[in-house]
Amino acid sequence: MYFESRSEAGKRLAMGLYDRYRYENCAIVALSDGAVLVGEQIAAALHCILTMLVSETIEVPGESIQFGAVSQDGKFSFNSSFSAGEIDEYTSEFHGYLEEKKREAFQKINRLLGDGGLIDHEMLNDHTVILVSDGLDNATILDAAIEFLKPVRVHKLVVVAPIASVSAIDKLHILADELHIIDVKQNYINTNHYYNDNTMPTHQQTIAKINQIILNWR
Repeated sequence: MYFESRSEAGKRLAMGLYDRYRYENCAIVALSDGAVLVGEQIAAALHCILTMLVSETIEVPGESIQFGAVSQDGKFSFNSSFSAGEIDEYTSEFHGYLEEKKREAFQKINRLLGDGGLIDHEMLNDHTVILVSDGLDNATILDAAIEFLKPVRVHKLVVVAPIASVSAIDKLHILADELHIIDVKQNYINTNHYYNDNTMPTHQQTIAKINQIILNWR
């Protein structure tokens, strides 16, 4: 299945969420710049806060495999598809590289956040948290989001995306209370492939917009 744009996909997802969550205490948490375009439509339909969790993934050197991700609070979460033995092996072999990449990722996140940041735990306490992605190839970013949410009193965790891979769905059944996915792909190509229009604002523009929304909400 292909979507005209992320906004169009967001409207389709919003239709499926409206009856269930229109009058619930919800918070939309976008997991990327592209996810903000999806999440805007859902937040508008549900009349709830839209915010964003900034994270950076780190790959195993020389391989298209993600070690894990660093979230904006500086915490690192390993790719949950790794076994304990694989984590120990990678950590031992690439310890110096991994620590350096963690520092670089956190520095990059801090530069992108600017003043004030985008999200804090208090904003989400006692809410139904709806994590929004524009496409889930794997669960690495979700692992980082789950780690970030550990101190939060989440009423319910819902994960929403227009498209996801089979492997991501398998993991999501463990992580989330509820899933809303329009299309599941056995052979996931890349997220942009499934949208006809891949026009997006810059990350700085996205951050500025989200910060303004949060300011108004407070």
